[in-house]
Amino acid sequence: MTTTIGIIGAMDEEISLLLQGMVEQEQPEVHAGVSFVKGRFHGKNVVVCKSGVGKVNAAITTQVLIDCFGAGVIWFTGVAGALDPALNIGDIVISSSCQQHDMDCSPLGYRRGITPFQEVSDFPADPRYIKLAEDACSRVCKQHNYLIGRVLSGDQFVADSEVVRFLYEVMDGACVEMEGAAIGQVCHTNSVPYVILRSMSDKADGTANVNFAEFTVAASKRSFEIVEDMIQHVDF
Repeated sequence: MTTTIGIIGAMDEEISLLLQGMVEQEQPEVHAGVSFVKGRFHGKNVVVCKSGVGKVNAAITTQVLIDCFGAGVIWFTGVAGALDPALNIGDIVISSSCQQHDMDCSPLGYRRGITPFQEVSDFPADPRYIKLAEDACSRVCKQHNYLIGRVLSGDQFVADSEVVRFLYEVMDGACVEMEGAAIGQVCHTNSVPYVILRSMSDKADGTANVNFAEFTVAASKRSFEIVEDMIQHVDF
């Protein structure tokens, strides 16, 4: 059976570029308010969708991809705030794992990020697709750096330097965003491999001076090129 790749985008611009490259494209199917488009891309079966913002939207979308479309692997691409000081705007983070930074049961004796009564709270990305993404970045990202690190997720927009310091120094995060850990948890629960790709839009401390409209276009194009390279080189 041919593996279907579920590709979740964070921005309309990313979805648009993917859809333009698809062939044998079917009519969109709407599930739980999300539009899913099936087709083929460089000879691979893909389903493309935009999850919406936040962990709940990401979790719903991921489960639909698995249950309704039989996705055998999930890739997510979008923007994030940099936590690692080595990262600059436009650089890429490939997830080594994903964890919720806003899961906080510390009054009960649990470390921040640990979900009580659950064996795994830091969800590892699949090594095969980490390597695939790394190889793609080495070919595509000529003007920006990339690194492999922990993606931290929470239903809040981080824009405080003290919070950034905590998330980096205490929780060992490379970047912070709002969806990855939900995708990681759903994939882990369903034994489906995944990887998250994030392009840095800011330093997550409220100091960035960037034209987000211009950044979105550039980041979407770069993310598309990385995903396209991954699809061309993935071996099922």
